Amino acid sequence: MKEDIAEVRVRYAETDRMGVAYHAHFLTYFEMARTEFLRRLGTAYRDLEDRGVFLVVVEAECRYLSPARYDDVLEIATSVERLRPTRVDFRQKARLKGDGRAVAEARIVLACVDRTGRPRALPPEVKDALAGPRA
Repeated sequence: MKEDIAEVRVRYAETDRMGVAYHAHFLTYFEMARTEFLRRLGTAYRDLEDRGVFLVVVEAECRYLSPARYDDVLEIATSVERLRPTRVDFRQKARLKGDGRAVAEARIVLACVDRTGRPRALPPEVKDALAGPRA
């Protein structure tokens, strides 16, 4: 499956008293990277939502491997691990730009739902874009 790299800089407000990026912010970093991944494939979340298609997180697991600190630039690699009719499993890895040190890795599952929250099939163009040729 395709892989995309997005960059995120750790901001001061995202660190704890030890100067380390607070763990919960990684879910936000991963979301930013997934959003950019889809945008680069030609599918913006905003456009989907305007059409009544929503991708909601139904599972999130994250392993923290080493600290990230204020002003570090992280490279977030995003790829599709598994594609199902109403769900997509993403694999994401954060590493420090420059030395490539692994910082965190995650598996995030998104479900496709309609405006009422009921499951619906992924739109064909989204499914095709996500299932495209391997990078």
